[in-house]
Amino acid sequence: MSNRVAIVTGASRGVGKGIALELCDAGFTVYITGRSVSDMAYLAGRGEAIQCDHSDDEQVEKAFARVFEREGRVDVLVNNAWGGYENMIENGEFTWSHPFWKQPVWRWDSMFQSSVRAAFVASRLVAPMMIAQRAGLIVNISFWAAQKHVGNVAYGVAKAATDKLTADMAHELKSHNVAAVSLYPGLVRTEKVMEAAQWLDMSNSESPNFIGRAVVGLAGDAAIMDKSGKVAVAAALAQEYGFSDVDEKRPRPLTLADV
Repeated sequence: MSNRVAIVTGASRGVGKGIALELCDAGFTVYITGRSVSDMAYLAGRGEAIQCDHSDDEQVEKAFARVFEREGRVDVLVNNAWGGYENMIENGEFTWSHPFWKQPVWRWDSMFQSSVRAAFVASRLVAPMMIAQRAGLIVNISFWAAQKHVGNVAYGVAKAATDKLTADMAHELKSHNVAAVSLYPGLVRTEKVMEAAQWLDMSNSESPNFIGRAVVGLAGDAAIMDKSGKVAVAAALAQEYGFSDVDEKRPRPLTLADV
């Protein structure tokens, strides 16, 4: 996959970091975005980090223009930027799981501004280049909350919107041979999750790199258009493409009933 270019948004840590590192290992030229330069230092010498707040369209346009001018192509865009996990505890109270009438409105705004809208804006910027290439892959990181109540109403609606964004973009991109896929991770051992590991069942968890290997698999799939517009589960892709996690384990694919 050398000479191919990837952009991973919101890749300071967690899932985005794992995806960026695996794309690097696969030979991609990788650009990542994030709000903190210091948090993206892990990519030094392997790719390029661009400071970018995805709630600011001007910053996003400048960041992507930089990639376009330097590389002249984009083969993979991973929309991983996400907001809404901030301040789960407010005034000593855990508000994440509150019913919708007790949810802070900022959480809804954060999820839609920094994730759903951010994915739309980034995809809108890369689409013309991918269309001109007649090749490209857009991966939107989503989750089962799109299909089942998980956590809170705003979370579910944001994930459902992400899946609908994927499906409708795929419909409009189909004739241009450009694919869009929603990718569901399982329980990922991100920095935030590991802070709460003692309260969680980690037996079927996944490393952030595992999701990255799923993205690499999608990028190398000659029949990727068959998956366009659909939901892909990372652990199911591992079975299909034959990869394992960094510890050589193969997490079991979750089902809707499991979540």
